[in-house]
Amino acid sequence: MKALLLKKVGTFFIFLWAAASLIFFLVHTIPGDPVVSMLGKMPRSEDVLRLQRALKLDRPLAEQYVHFIKKLLFLDLGESIIDRKPVVSAIMKYFPNTAILTFAAMTLAGLIAFPLGILAAFKKNSIWYALSMIFSAIGLAIPGFLLGILLIILFSVQLKFLPISGSGGFEFLILPAATLAISLSAFLTRMIHTAVAGELSQPYVLLAQSKGLSEFHIFSRHVLKNAMIPIIIIMGLQLGALLSGTIVIESVFSWPGIGTLLITAIRQRDFPMIQGVALFLAALYLLLNLMVDLSYPFINPRIRYDYF
Repeated sequence: MKALLLKKVGTFFIFLWAAASLIFFLVHTIPGDPVVSMLGKMPRSEDVLRLQRALKLDRPLAEQYVHFIKKLLFLDLGESIIDRKPVVSAIMKYFPNTAILTFAAMTLAGLIAFPLGILAAFKKNSIWYALSMIFSAIGLAIPGFLLGILLIILFSVQLKFLPISGSGGFEFLILPAATLAISLSAFLTRMIHTAVAGELSQPYVLLAQSKGLSEFHIFSRHVLKNAMIPIIIIMGLQLGALLSGTIVIESVFSWPGIGTLLITAIRQRDFPMIQGVALFLAALYLLLNLMVDLSYPFINPRIRYDYF
């Protein structure tokens, strides 16, 4: 078990290093000079050179990369070149809002997807199955940003029930969370239906029925436990994707989360902030994948035998 754990943790750090390297070099392909952006239009060349030296942007790219990796070893993401504040403090300021939005969207998506997916699996060729598949198809077809705009037009502009954008009370959370939840639940509904329907077709279900066990008992004690393996995998992966997907939705609703921080940093050519936020999201995604991977043996005893 220890060897397996070390292997998976080692793989995590290898992928994290690869992600950090890719992010560093991609960020430096962004057109525009952050120093020029800071100094305004028509800056003097001596001012540009002086600021580049102060920010260490005049050094060769390879030297900047080595310096970047060394700082990462001490969990130092650097300082913003705009306000000279630590990148970590900015991330910690904005990330709680993203976490709240993500948790709300995932909870709402689960409340929608589980009943629809399970009903579709049990009531095949019924109106429930048709409605579930129609909802799934429509939800997957509409882009998140377009769905957000449509919800704003309906609930904010026309009905005037909810605020258009910003943050504050619970009412500001409803529309962005619903936008993310609808797109996610459309995907999860189809995955849950497939997983449950696949288990319902297994021979052990027929055997349990022949013993006179109720459908609820068969589902709760056997079918759901086995179906949860692929469902948990999908939800774990989708949670990481959801954290990244909030970037667009936060922009649509002006939600002050980490996506807004990233978009602002890109506009300002704030390289350390872009690198820090992108790497933080990548590390979070990889960490969630690792946690899902390590949770398998605690969910299914058959997998536990292979692990131990």
